Amino acid sequence: MSKLIRILRVRLKKVKLKKLRSVKWIAGIIFIEFGWFVTDLAPSTDIAWVTGILLFTIYLFVFEIVNVDETAITIMVILGLTSLLAPSMGLEKGLVDNQHLFDGFASNAVMSIIAVMIIGAGLDKTGMMSTVAGFILKIGGSSENRIIPIVSGTVGIISSFMQNVGAAALFLPVVSRISARSNLPMSRLLMPMGFTAILGGTVTMVGSSPLILLNDLILTSNVALPQDQQMQTWELFSVTPIGLALVATGIIYFMLAGKYVLPTISHESSTAVAGSTKYLEEVYGVDYLTFEVNVPEDSPLVGMTLNDIESVNKIRIVAIKSAGDVVRARRGDLSRDVDIGPNSTLGILCSPAHLKDFVDAYGLTIQKGLKVFSEVLASTQAGIAEIVIPPGSALIGKTALEVWMRKTYGIAMVALYRDGETLVEGENIRDMPLEAGDTILAHTTWRALAHLERDRNFVIVTSEYPREETRPNKVGWASFFFSLALFMVLFTDLRLSIALMTGAIGMIISGVLKIEEAYESVSWSTVFLLASLIPLGLAVETSGTAKWIAEQTLLVVGDMPIWVIQAAVAVLATFFTLVMSNVGATVLLVPLAVNIAIGAGASPAVFALTVALATSNSFLIPTHQVNALIKGPGGYGVPDFMRAGIFMSILFIIVMLVMMNLVF
Repeated sequence: MSKLIRILRVRLKKVKLKKLRSVKWIAGIIFIEFGWFVTDLAPSTDIAWVTGILLFTIYLFVFEIVNVDETAITIMVILGLTSLLAPSMGLEKGLVDNQHLFDGFASNAVMSIIAVMIIGAGLDKTGMMSTVAGFILKIGGSSENRIIPIVSGTVGIISSFMQNVGAAALFLPVVSRISARSNLPMSRLLMPMGFTAILGGTVTMVGSSPLILLNDLILTSNVALPQDQQMQTWELFSVTPIGLALVATGIIYFMLAGKYVLPTISHESSTAVAGSTKYLEEVYGVDYLTFEVNVPEDSPLVGMTLNDIESVNKIRIVAIKSAGDVVRARRGDLSRDVDIGPNSTLGILCSPAHLKDFVDAYGLTIQKGLKVFSEVLASTQAGIAEIVIPPGSALIGKTALEVWMRKTYGIAMVALYRDGETLVEGENIRDMPLEAGDTILAHTTWRALAHLERDRNFVIVTSEYPREETRPNKVGWASFFFSLALFMVLFTDLRLSIALMTGAIGMIISGVLKIEEAYESVSWSTVFLLASLIPLGLAVETSGTAKWIAEQTLLVVGDMPIWVIQAAVAVLATFFTLVMSNVGATVLLVPLAVNIAIGAGASPAVFALTVALATSNSFLIPTHQVNALIKGPGGYGVPDFMRAGIFMSILFIIVMLVMMNLVF
């Protein structure tokens, strides 16, 4: 029966892939026809080419033909090549001056984002998150209506000074610990935390990538504007009243409507400690235990590799000792091509029922308790951990077999939780390409797990295990350099990037972070995405494309009140951020919003800010990095996000527009 189910799953997946390819082809044809129609209306060759490239970019983003950062780099290179191909394209010169094509990598926005990531990693390294978790439990108790506002409010404030996905990742193990100790399901806590992390990015101008980028886009737009229409850049706390109102709205929303919109995953209401056998069985339906078996000389198992026997017999070998050899159980010791020798001893993780079948099939003997592996497989040294694949992980699209996960990272995957379903050993889980939000159950040593906490390709949910010490003795230095950076942002005329980089380098020089840890803390895909899209925004603005599109838009909405036009811009930005990156949506829409505002007689700076804020309105589907991060651990499906996200999205637009009109 299980074999039949696996075959059906494979066939269903193939059918889905064929349908997806068909949709992409059809959409591609529609985009080409629409692009041909639009560019034919363009008043100049420059605008026609920029519009075509713009539509091509949107298509690549929406249907994820390649990764978003790969898309951005490709578009940047295409813009650079227009200088060479200008005569054949009917252009006098390239769409972007090649002398400034890579200026985005040295831009104020990019350097600020790098610094924010490093500062956030430094604050985490001091162990502040464990202190915060203990404090929340102390004052929040086990009441959902008390814990949700405390957790969400704390994450919202932290998210206002660092990347919101970073704040959510920091608090994921905190929420796991709170859930285990308070008997509250993770599904009741993670969504409020995740939504508020996104909302917290609107509290300051360094809280999210679009807001960090906004001032640079304003300066770019000013190049094409007359002197009397020049826009002023925004200060650090210019958006704070709006952001705080949005954070408060999110918290109140879940306090009042949480019991209606938040799912309660029944198997999560467990009294077991996270990572324990009881917990794994109740949450994931996995009844794995650790056993020690001996392999006699005449066993047919001799000479076979781990890859030959694990999936077929639904077991996982987590330790091995051949005759006269040392115990192999640590990172780099085991891989699927390891041979099993005569008179060897195996440490096996599996269900008791599967162990019996395995032992009977190969003539093995079960050791009572752990003897050979009593130290390396002791609960103080190793166990099963919950690990999430975050958005931006280099492992997305790759399989565990491809990356040699056990050998490379020291984690032996025993189950995969995806879309509300637990897949276990024997169901080809190591052949399945990993997706953002996947929760991996893996047997690992605690030393290897502690090492993975510094690897941005993983987010470790399991929080209570013997680990490497953090650096609590560096709390003072971390607080000092964070405060220094904040002071310089608020009270000096230094550029934002220099002020923040002062705090980041201070974290390194003072020993809060090692330089290697600082490099690892930076999401380089985000950096390349942002830097590579800046030339596209420049081309859209300087070629006159933004002004032309704005004029066509005003023909439709020009006679309406300004607040209606602003609302239309906010809805458009919300739609774009659901189908593409918020950075991409901001780069594409800010020049458009500026020109619409000028045409409607409104403030272009306020309309630009509307776009940068509305690109945080990403709650309906798990496309935002934070939503993808919490999807697996919370056991959420798309319907769960839609049920809670539809009302949150509407409230976001209403509160944002009301506050913007009150403040500005």
